[in-house]
Amino acid sequence: MYDAVIIGGGAVGCAVARWLSRYRLRICLAERGEDVCVGTSKANSAICHAGFDAPIGSAKARFNVAGSRMMEALSLELDFPYRRCGALVLCFDEADIPRLEELKRRGERNGVEGLTVLDRASLRRQEPRVSPEAAAALYAPTSAIICPFGMTIALAENAAANGCEFRFDTEVRRIRREGGHFLLETNRGTLESRVVIAAAGVHGDVLHNQLCRTKLTIVPRRGEYCLLDRRDGELVQHTIFQLPSAMGKGVLVSPTVHGNLIVGPNADPVEGDDTACTAAGLAFVSAAARRSVPNIRFSESIRNFAGVRA
Repeated sequence: MYDAVIIGGGAVGCAVARWLSRYRLRICLAERGEDVCVGTSKANSAICHAGFDAPIGSAKARFNVAGSRMMEALSLELDFPYRRCGALVLCFDEADIPRLEELKRRGERNGVEGLTVLDRASLRRQEPRVSPEAAAALYAPTSAIICPFGMTIALAENAAANGCEFRFDTEVRRIRREGGHFLLETNRGTLESRVVIAAAGVHGDVLHNQLCRTKLTIVPRRGEYCLLDRRDGELVQHTIFQLPSAMGKGVLVSPTVHGNLIVGPNADPVEGDDTACTAAGLAFVSAAARRSVPNIRFSESIRNFAGVRA
């Protein structure tokens, strides 16, 4: 009998495992993959967001800002790469500058520090290689970049050192209550636990709906990226966003802690675990990125691949 079983070995699951492993508890993390960090946590934008665009008063706003403030100390404690490079949200039409101002006010109410709206000249001094069409930008100095897989692995290693048990290639297929505890039926036998913590990413709704009256539906979206080599790693010094739309922050251009440049993502609805890159997706990402930073030097191979008919 475990005191707690955590389902999912991504960033959230491993962070929960590390925290609970501080106490005298019998803890298990069940992951259907062959190791921790084999899903979304290994492949994302690697941004530690400042928290300026989350809805005011939301849990996302509270956790975003608190997490941003905690991340540097965590990176030093667990020894994974972190760099506070700051972020710029570009506005390409002067008529949209009031939207930047609103984003600034929202961020300030969320507790984000140092937000400033830059005019065209100030933006150019901050980031000379952004598009000359950019009329203004919101500057968020507390935005940072990390190594997401390095962070997740470090969290898991700390939890394991503290006694947390990890079960890999273990897919939780069904959860049911029995008396005062839970039975978790997996492809490798049944686990018993007093508490279950679901951190299963896009599959979290399936597990939730087995136990809860209020049903959830998660609509998975695939994000495609281009990761460029280190010759372009210094092209920009900040994470460059475009003014958010209803679909999110849009395509970004950002340095990485490894010295590369990352560009993306799009956001296409998909069925199941479809994470394939497509010619159409890469063409969209590259075109959108060049709107922000026109002189990104995509390699000949990427240009050829993006031009192939899907």
